Amino acid sequence: MDFKDEIKRFGDKVEKLKTQIQTEEATKNAFIMPFIKVLGYDVFDPFEVMPEFIADIGIKKGEKVDYAIMKEGQPSILIECKHWGESLDPHNSQLFRYFHTIAAKFGLLSNGIIYRFYSDLVEPNKMDEKPFFEFNVTDIKDNQIEELKKFHKSYFNIENIQTTASELKYMNELKTLINIEFQNPSEGFVKLFAKQIYKGMLTSKVVDQFATLTKKSIQQYINDLITERLKSALEKENDAEQPVSEKKPATTNAEEKGSFIETTEEEKEGYMIVKTILRQKIKPTRIAYRDAQSYFAILLDDNNRKTVCRLYLNGSRRYIGTFDEQKKETKTEISTVDDIFKFEETLYKTVDWYDSEKVQAT
Repeated sequence: MDFKDEIKRFGDKVEKLKTQIQTEEATKNAFIMPFIKVLGYDVFDPFEVMPEFIADIGIKKGEKVDYAIMKEGQPSILIECKHWGESLDPHNSQLFRYFHTIAAKFGLLSNGIIYRFYSDLVEPNKMDEKPFFEFNVTDIKDNQIEELKKFHKSYFNIENIQTTASELKYMNELKTLINIEFQNPSEGFVKLFAKQIYKGMLTSKVVDQFATLTKKSIQQYINDLITERLKSALEKENDAEQPVSEKKPATTNAEEKGSFIETTEEEKEGYMIVKTILRQKIKPTRIAYRDAQSYFAILLDDNNRKTVCRLYLNGSRRYIGTFDEQKKETKTEISTVDDIFKFEETLYKTVDWYDSEKVQAT
């Protein structure tokens, strides 16, 4: 199992176990120690992982850090832990106090779900107020896994991480600002674009008008990017493997027999969205589609008796048909194929039902 699969598997386990973890000590045992182990360190070897590392602070002696990951006899990463249900914000100062008394270059503050990595990018030997790297292990992204991998025992190099830490810090802050501007464009942001396309005076009324237009344009642009990526992924997949998912169904309705069925780009896009959702749970090769005159069916294992959902996209109104445990269909109107993402949990349950039937049958 490679590092990516291992960390995602760990994240799934944390999500399932968290409601059973009642104390900070239990959080350490169930979440923090296994996480350190995923990073390749032997949690039972004090030469690699030192629990309750002593950090004397001024006249206060015997202050302890929960864990210290050791390198060549010196602490390289200090780890402060809290219960998974606690917010981490009030505890930054505690790790901050430890940091400047020890030679470690990195601090990790975690409640077993959120992980925040700190360094001294602003001022040497003084921990920064903001983390340069943060992620939620139950919803970790591929690019975050690549950054986390740098802390794995096999790849850990202080100089290399410090080189990229500054870049990560500023990128995170930029992404936060961009997100704010995309959600609620500021007057300065709106004017930046408006003055390039509007030749008249930018009165407050015009700025208000362009604020709405700017927000809509950003949302449309993002949707277009997602659509293009889904189409590109579908085309590459079709070219590479010509999957069974392209089989057309045998029509049973008399008026449909002999009719020409054409799979539209929107139907293919819907298929890719469902596949993107379900590949988090099952192998993508198990997801197939068959097109009919009146609907577009997405199936599990290319089996007509295992319909995951049906898409009705060729009429004046769009619908998605989902199925319950009795295989009864419920049609729900959607505005665009992007709305399929809202049915993630329903699609998961449908696949679970079919797989549980398979287990019972064996």
